[in-house]
Amino acid sequence: MDFVLVGGLVTVLFVGVLQLTLTLHVRNTLVDCAAQGARYAAAAGRAPSDGVARTGALAAASLSAAYAGEVAAARTVVDGLDVIEVTVTAPLPVLGLLGPAGALTVRAHALVEDP
Repeated sequence: MDFVLVGGLVTVLFVGVLQLTLTLHVRNTLVDCAAQGARYAAAAGRAPSDGVARTGALAAASLSAAYAGEVAAARTVVDGLDVIEVTVTAPLPVLGLLGPAGALTVRAHALVEDP
């Protein structure tokens, strides 16, 4: 009887840790894709739309096309510096029917290179 109770608790804890690990992996991958896209768009002669395309392609190749759906880029000013900001909004990965609902939003910035 004790084994069943402890085994059930250990299983729930394991699934929770697995869910957290998967969510952090997806978040870190999307942050990296957004940063790569921002650096690509910030290069001399590039436009923010180039960063959107690059970020979407990297996210689709790294994770899935479902995570590359909502990508936006804009030129903005942060602390007096011109930067490209790339924003990615993706669904949270969920294991099974239980887990967090909603979306994950990540942003990345890169300094604009002026020719």
